[in-house]
Amino acid sequence: MKKSSLLFLILLTTGWQAFAQSSNKYSVVQNIEWAKPEGYSLTMDIYTPDTGKKKYPVYIIYHGGGWLINNETIMDEMSKYMVEHGEYVICNVNYRLLPANNNTTTMNQIVEDVFGAVLWIKDNISKYNGDPSKLAVSGDSAGGHLAAMIVTMGDRLESDGFAGPTLGFKPTYLPAGKTAEQVAKKNGLRVQAAVFNYPAAELYKPCLGSKGDGSDGFETAGNFFWSMGQATPRGIFGNAITVQNNPEYYKAVSPIYNIPNSSERKLPPMLCAVGSKDDLTTPASVLEFANALKAAGHTVEYWEYAGRPHAYLDSGSNEFLGTSFEKDAPEAINKILTFLDSVFK
Repeated sequence: MKKSSLLFLILLTTGWQAFAQSSNKYSVVQNIEWAKPEGYSLTMDIYTPDTGKKKYPVYIIYHGGGWLINNETIMDEMSKYMVEHGEYVICNVNYRLLPANNNTTTMNQIVEDVFGAVLWIKDNISKYNGDPSKLAVSGDSAGGHLAAMIVTMGDRLESDGFAGPTLGFKPTYLPAGKTAEQVAKKNGLRVQAAVFNYPAAELYKPCLGSKGDGSDGFETAGNFFWSMGQATPRGIFGNAITVQNNPEYYKAVSPIYNIPNSSERKLPPMLCAVGSKDDLTTPASVLEFANALKAAGHTVEYWEYAGRPHAYLDSGSNEFLGTSFEKDAPEAINKILTFLDSVFK
């Protein structure tokens, strides 16, 4: 038998699995505090591959959990897999949840947190061998919503946030000496790619509910999720701002209502992904968002993951959904890495 044939046989029968599972070495710095709004510490974990390059593109992850539960640890396994199998600096980011600050945090403040994280990363990621000119934002479910807000509404920055006559956002972190308006003028939240995993692109209709009066919407019928967040159910902008009387607030945080035409502002290449059996952020809803982006002239890839329900990228396993990271996540992450490589390489 030829040596080449023998080597192939050895790989196939004994060593192929180990060969296929080889991965990059990496370093990680955890719990980096990047802002402290109203005394609430916001942190992120940063993973850097050790493959000999001076700088790498950056992949920013915002976790899911209905804006009510979880933190960055639910994305730990995804972060580790991506840094081991791709050449990207990974930023696994925390943001305030609705129950934060004694159950007073509002949806626009959560958006301001994720906007601020992008600006902090641009200012600081070079310390971790990241390239601030090559950023991709991503998220899962609620995190997918927040990533989509960065892309669609990252130019709507105002120093008075939602307090003034127009509904803008004041990022939780701003570069030294810069106002929100100055950052917006320079297109400071511009990123080069985006990945939306089973994103919640529409908040207005879910909060309004099927009856149209808000009585069976997310804010009133979602008591179970509020209880998981150990908080009393309330409106996502506080009880004084209701979906019936103030629809503009809810539409201002719904990416699907705020897609610019490409002739006005070109969005980066985007990947929209969802499980074919997702009954929370359904394939129909994600496809609607992807098609709306395409109709506005943007570059979008839609991918439906056959046989998977919601939250297939979460760490660990979920008995209720029947998912596990080891079984369900790698194929989806490899799809993401292929997409990112097509943008950055």
